[in-house]
Amino acid sequence: MYLYDQYDQAMVDARVAEFRDQAQRRLEGKLTEDQFKPLRLMNGLYLQLHAYMLRVAIPYGTLNSRQMHALADIAEKYDRGYGHFTTRQNIQYNWIKLEDAGDILADLAEVEMHAIQTSGNCIRNISSDHFAGAAADELVDPRPYAELLRQWSSFHPEFSYLPRKFKIAVIASDTDRAAMRLHDIGIQIVKNDAGELGAAFYVGGGMGRTPMIAPCIKEFVPLDRLVTYAEACLRVYNRHGRRDNKYKARIKILVHEMGAEEYTRQVDAEFDHMLSQGIEPPFAELERIRTFFEDPLFEEGASAEIDRSDPDFALWVDRNTHAHKADGYVSAVISLKPVGGIPGDATSEQMRLMADLAKDYSFDELRVMHTQNIVLPHVRVADLHALWTALEEAGLGSSNLDTIEDIIACPGLDYCSLANARSIPVAQKISERFAANGKTEALGKLKLKISGCINACGHHHAGHIGILGVDKKGVENYQLLLGGSEAEDVSLAKITGPGFDEAGIVDAVETAADVYLREREDGERFLDTYRRIGMAPFKEALYG
Repeated sequence: MYLYDQYDQAMVDARVAEFRDQAQRRLEGKLTEDQFKPLRLMNGLYLQLHAYMLRVAIPYGTLNSRQMHALADIAEKYDRGYGHFTTRQNIQYNWIKLEDAGDILADLAEVEMHAIQTSGNCIRNISSDHFAGAAADELVDPRPYAELLRQWSSFHPEFSYLPRKFKIAVIASDTDRAAMRLHDIGIQIVKNDAGELGAAFYVGGGMGRTPMIAPCIKEFVPLDRLVTYAEACLRVYNRHGRRDNKYKARIKILVHEMGAEEYTRQVDAEFDHMLSQGIEPPFAELERIRTFFEDPLFEEGASAEIDRSDPDFALWVDRNTHAHKADGYVSAVISLKPVGGIPGDATSEQMRLMADLAKDYSFDELRVMHTQNIVLPHVRVADLHALWTALEEAGLGSSNLDTIEDIIACPGLDYCSLANARSIPVAQKISERFAANGKTEALGKLKLKISGCINACGHHHAGHIGILGVDKKGVENYQLLLGGSEAEDVSLAKITGPGFDEAGIVDAVETAADVYLREREDGERFLDTYRRIGMAPFKEALYG
């Protein structure tokens, strides 16, 4: 993983000192809330319903055991003993005191972490495939390119005050595990007919109140010009993006209204202009960064044999491990979705355990997943039983990856000042319902996502089954959506019809699941069956 150099550390230390002064002036009344708001947001500090929330950046989801221990210490010292891992591969703390914020940032800086640009109208945390560098199906490790983009975008003076927030994802396989086409810019590293590596650019995706799938505007950009092309994309957006209406300020609106063809024409013209001016990052910097992402020393001839005599362990292996590029290794997923638990939450004790297990079994490396789980990317098959046993004892051994119990959910109205409805209780009740009725196994791969408002932090548009919390005359109401996908077969879910109350939405999810079980053909996922039979059978079962 990437390690700070003297420039990285100096930048982060300077920002800590700067923000400590800003927070102190706010506490002393020398800054109004309106004056302080843009300053705190650029440092990841939100004012929520009950307290401040701090969002900490975990670039492309990668961290080591020392950093995870630090996150656990912060949860214990400054919060209420837990943190919440998010779909952008970050961590959030929901009970922060303003007077502690500077100390927290200083503690983060000691382990090469920060909260810079995790909010505000700037380029946010660069996300990537959580199996990057380990997956058997990738062309190359995409993280060096994500790191190059992170360094380019940090404190970029031209893009510090964009029309709206901006999100970038980088992947390097045909299997999309990062919702790449639902980002402002999605980059896929590809190989052309000549066998050369390059980048395909997808621009103008996003969720929120106007969900859109990003079109491919450029099928191949040479890798040494990837950053330059990304900058051209940003320049055109910064020039033409709306600043008079925040609901129409995202790049997806610009690409839609301008048209992908005209937007691409302007990006290409800007790209050519930049090249003519010699505006390119030095290729040597990419080579320097790449050295930090070399493979660990995998054991040659490691055994791939697994003793499946314990059915609980065998189920966990089947569901919670992913194929690795090295023989005798897998990536092992730690579920943060126990039955009845809060999706994405981990206690300080659980964080410390995961850190220690990473050091013992995964070359001191962990990843935060887009799905709000944690993965140990490089685990010997021979160590899986010992790993699973330790996880089971700590309540982290749930065997539910990609099932209906592996729910993505935002914090909702329990914490968020923007939310219209609670997400957490709905997620808890759904996981409890399906654990009790025994249908999880029969349903197979089924992705369920819940958002407490139209901002879609729970990615409900991209769920095979999605739930959107709305306010209906002062009462929490839940709309059911079907048919979404965040993967390479990307699609946007559609609303089934009138919403439900909290108890009704749980029943509605089970009804939709039962229609699938009745109508599916051999080998079909829920999404496949929905696409084949359409909405009508589901609406009939739901509404009569």
